[in-house]
Amino acid sequence: MRRDSVRRGYVLLLHGWTGSGTDHWQSWLAAELPRYGVTVDHPRLPDPAHPDLDSWLPVLRHRLGTVPPDADLVVLTHSLGGILWLHHAATLSGRTRRAHRVLLVAPPTVNAIHPGWNGFRSVVLDARGVRLAASTTRMVAGQGDPYSSQAESRALAAELGVELDVVPGGEHLNADSGFQRWPAALEWALGTRASVLDNAPIST
Repeated sequence: MRRDSVRRGYVLLLHGWTGSGTDHWQSWLAAELPRYGVTVDHPRLPDPAHPDLDSWLPVLRHRLGTVPPDADLVVLTHSLGGILWLHHAATLSGRTRRAHRVLLVAPPTVNAIHPGWNGFRSVVLDARGVRLAASTTRMVAGQGDPYSSQAESRALAAELGVELDVVPGGEHLNADSGFQRWPAALEWALGTRASVLDNAPIST
């Protein structure tokens, strides 16, 4: 893997419900990417055990506003973090910082979103907003994900107009599913591969 593969790279990681623990692939990425000269922002969103869209969305937009204008912004989301991004995309206004590439990993179906996660179930699936929010958006789903069936994931990707990768046996693509270290996601973040399907996760 070339260490110069990303010039002025900037990666924003958006966690889901309860956050990303130390054994989650997002936390692993946050530690690995700086070795390649990439700036990483991995914010802990407010009260992650009790997600509230009105609290999370302003943090996302503030973080986007701090990205240097000449940086290549790459965003990797997991689970509810992906739904947060879709809310952002559907409600763009003004000169919001546009991402170069976005990876939506295991976004749950709206019906799987807990009613107590304030504001998240009202998401409008806006394909135009997704195109405005990023030059390229890709979605990854795990086979056997309890929060979204393959049919639901395919329907979501189709409605958003984005490419979909389905990881065999990937379930929710989190630490409990064996995704503590995820080299393919690292390479995708660095721009050295287009898909995460050719490389299996390596558990710790």
